[in-house]
Amino acid sequence: MNQEHERIARTSLLLASAPADVVDALLARAVVSHAGHGETVFSQGDRADAIYIVLDGWVKLFRIAPSGTEAVVGVFTRGHSFGEAVALRRASYPVFAEAVTDCILLRLDARELLRHLDDNPKVAISMLTATYAHLHNLVAQVEQLKAQTGPQRVADFLLELTKSPVGSCSVQLPYDKVLIAGRLGMKPESLSRAFSKLREHGVRIQQNSAEIDDVESLRSYAERDRAMSWHQD
Repeated sequence: MNQEHERIARTSLLLASAPADVVDALLARAVVSHAGHGETVFSQGDRADAIYIVLDGWVKLFRIAPSGTEAVVGVFTRGHSFGEAVALRRASYPVFAEAVTDCILLRLDARELLRHLDDNPKVAISMLTATYAHLHNLVAQVEQLKAQTGPQRVADFLLELTKSPVGSCSVQLPYDKVLIAGRLGMKPESLSRAFSKLREHGVRIQQNSAEIDDVESLRSYAERDRAMSWHQD
């Protein structure tokens, strides 16, 4: 593990608030692995024997419905962790995890973390912090589905990618448009219509990037009351 990987791991939500000696012990036994684009990290039903921190790239969690439809549960990138809650229950993974880009992952042994949890209750704060973050993200997704139109959800997604609070900017789409649609609870054709709608709000999609004329204006549109959005969209 190089210094940058260690920095990312130590500042992740999972480990940032854990006791230093516990973090040292976990990282000493952690394994850095590479996953290529499309590679399965774990499958639904596998024993939850590891917790992962993304050091680079993007990973999606998803389930397959009986109809064969893929339901995206979450998409994680650098500094994000996944698998904590199910490892805490000593259960099986309820979802698939797949690399949607080439990834570098840090694998933490779940039994080792649980042992530290038994020995040091302060470790529970780290577990709860990471689990709460996942819950908060799920609640935010539900709120988006119920309170925002499709174009507003796409605008929010683009705003999450930009580091510019004001002015114009260009952002790279981190993964393919089919996954973006699934992440936002949309069909690919609905995503295309949303991109077209956002041209009116200064957004131009060019292959794998988005040009935003005015970040503040786009944020105002994304936060506009849904009733008003329905009236105008």
